[in-house]
Amino acid sequence: MPDKVLVYSRFPKAQLVRFGERYEILNAAGQRPDQALAASEIADIRAMIASGGAPLGGDVMDTLPKLGAIVCYGTGYDGIDLAAAAQRGIVVGNSPGANAASVADIAVTLMLAAVRRLPVADSYVRNGDWAGRKPSPMMRPQAGMRGRKVGVYGMGEIGRKIAARVAAFETEIGYFSRTRYDLPYQYLPSLEALADWCSILMIAVRAGADNVHAVDAEILRRLGSNGFVVNISRGSVIDQPALVAALTDGTIAGAGLDVFASEPHAPDALTALPNVVLSPHLGGHTLESHVAMQDCVLANLDAFFAGKPLPYEVRGA
Repeated sequence: MPDKVLVYSRFPKAQLVRFGERYEILNAAGQRPDQALAASEIADIRAMIASGGAPLGGDVMDTLPKLGAIVCYGTGYDGIDLAAAAQRGIVVGNSPGANAASVADIAVTLMLAAVRRLPVADSYVRNGDWAGRKPSPMMRPQAGMRGRKVGVYGMGEIGRKIAARVAAFETEIGYFSRTRYDLPYQYLPSLEALADWCSILMIAVRAGADNVHAVDAEILRRLGSNGFVVNISRGSVIDQPALVAALTDGTIAGAGLDVFASEPHAPDALTALPNVVLSPHLGGHTLESHVAMQDCVLANLDAFFAGKPLPYEVRGA
């Protein structure tokens, strides 16, 4: 019989097909395992697939007495209580870099859409204001990309791909990261220094407890009235109320967001603003990225059930 694997987070069924071809899948669909499934069904579960951004603490782990592996579908693992996993002898794996190219693409898309005000321009055409030659302050000429200073916060694989793409727009690239790398970009010693230096701040840092609300009202003030912020990391990295205030009062010029403090994000003060471009956390949502992430998940599961180290283990778990 195939080994059992619990799917803890809610995923579209199409994303689980490959896993079901190799393992017996029990789907909790985002509920606690002990509430979604019978005790007899989960008693011998040894491995779990989860969305790395969804909270998963020791209380959930304790519902699965034989759990030995948590495999994250995607790069992130910020929702997993790594200390609790380590205490219980549970290894944690992820899909590092599997969606980096797709996420970098959406970051650049959001940047261009925000800087060039494409949603406003689209509406200007659709509602007839262009045909009617109706004046619009939002359609006044804006600074383009050439010569802009783009700051990348977090220079992991996604950050590097963003930098490489943005450099093609005749920009200057700077970055701040916990590690200084041998790269052809200017290194800034702090996030504050990066915000002072750049006019577009690209957030590509791995989310964690140490950078919750790292981009706060002060960082936005340093970015300035001609500045833009783009976030494809996690919503927790930005102080969202501070961002709404900065977009409303002109502290910054605009924003492009693929992630939010709470997801899915309901219409509110943020969504009502014309100077912010929004997408529903679809950075890694391409066919190629899903195949690559599933490859990593299967490699981790296959290794675990074979008694081997996870090829994509999250160190420190």
